[in-house]
Amino acid sequence: MMDKIFGLWMALTLISCQSETDQNIGHTVITNWPGNKRSAISITYDDGTINNFTVARPIMNKLGLPGTFYIVTGKVEGSAKGKFIGRSKEEIIQETASVKTNADNFFERASLIGYTGLRDGIVFNVTAGSLFEEGKTKEAYAVIDSAYNLVRNSELKEVDNVIFDNNPEDTTTWEQYREYTVEGHEIASHSITHSRLAALDEVNLLYELKQSQSDIRKFLGEKYTFSIECPFGTENPRVMEYAMKVYPALRNRMPEPYLDELNRANERHPGDSEKEYVQWQRGPHTDTSMELMKSWVDTGIANDNIWLVLVFHGVEGIGWEPKTGAELQEYFSYIKDRKDSLWVATFADVTKYLREKKSTEVTSTVTGNTIVIDISSKLDPEVYDVPITLKTYVPQTWSSVVASNSMEGGQIQLRVQNDSLGTYVINSVQPNQEQILLTEQ
Repeated sequence: MMDKIFGLWMALTLISCQSETDQNIGHTVITNWPGNKRSAISITYDDGTINNFTVARPIMNKLGLPGTFYIVTGKVEGSAKGKFIGRSKEEIIQETASVKTNADNFFERASLIGYTGLRDGIVFNVTAGSLFEEGKTKEAYAVIDSAYNLVRNSELKEVDNVIFDNNPEDTTTWEQYREYTVEGHEIASHSITHSRLAALDEVNLLYELKQSQSDIRKFLGEKYTFSIECPFGTENPRVMEYAMKVYPALRNRMPEPYLDELNRANERHPGDSEKEYVQWQRGPHTDTSMELMKSWVDTGIANDNIWLVLVFHGVEGIGWEPKTGAELQEYFSYIKDRKDSLWVATFADVTKYLREKKSTEVTSTVTGNTIVIDISSKLDPEVYDVPITLKTYVPQTWSSVVASNSMEGGQIQLRVQNDSLGTYVINSVQPNQEQILLTEQ
């Protein structure tokens, strides 16, 4: 008797499970990451120092990993140089003798100081800007006053070109940068001079943002004008407001309702976030242990919503807080070995995927032995061209599935997989592809 009851219970359970599975047929979602992977990583570099390209880049190329390189365009031969735009230098300097620095003149004076010809004029801009960002406005004003006191009492040199972050070894050309984009890397803006943008007045701030973008567009093309990292990792609200009007994406800030931003100084654990996505920025310093760096990767894999943004500066002795080539080789190999779980992509491409996922509508209908998936996107297809991954549940009886009108054209065979909700396939498509047909082969 008990055997019969157990057998009946098992049959009803199977029918119930089958019914729930059947209800999922045709259900389609955009996966969190391409290929239904667990996490995303963007490997980024600031300042455009030479060893980013001669040491780090070859390691990444060998492992098939793309990177994002934020370059100071004023360093590159052929592009616009740093300059002060505004009233005459002499007029401003004369005023500083009788009018103390205050809220009305701080930005103008801080914008000019690096171009006065004063030795260490750049240092005064950076120092005053740093204090200003910390909310220490009186101290920032005092720094500028002391700087102009020196200007009025010093022998000034002629100013040709000002680069706030310069290494004589940095000789990369636009032709080389074009070659690097062909390899799959993103070359993006880090302003013209690497100045403290928070200390600049409107016209000089916009020049730093727009002219750098214009030169990248001229030499590399529109694709590489998508993102910027404003120097010193600034999150100054005024700078962010201007920068967001010029660039579609900022590594500094991405205020999206679905994205939790944890910058390099934030110690909150990304796994504690309740938002759909977490952009988790980590900046390895010279003394950052390999164990800690690897743990960041592991944390991303342990969750399914973390976008790990690595921020490197110096490499092999050149640049700020440099890491060695041997360290990069070990670390990037660790990432590569976990390729089945990780999507490694440029900062621009991950940004685009997230926005595509949030702005693309997917609906599906089941007609006979065909699943019809309709896709519509609100984004500009000329810009948002990163393929999205669709996960669609199909009948359990389908052992072989074909997708028609996919991004490759014609038909492609899809691998049938299973999870707790049923049988499914994943397919990579363009967000503006409009329609996909799934059939049993």
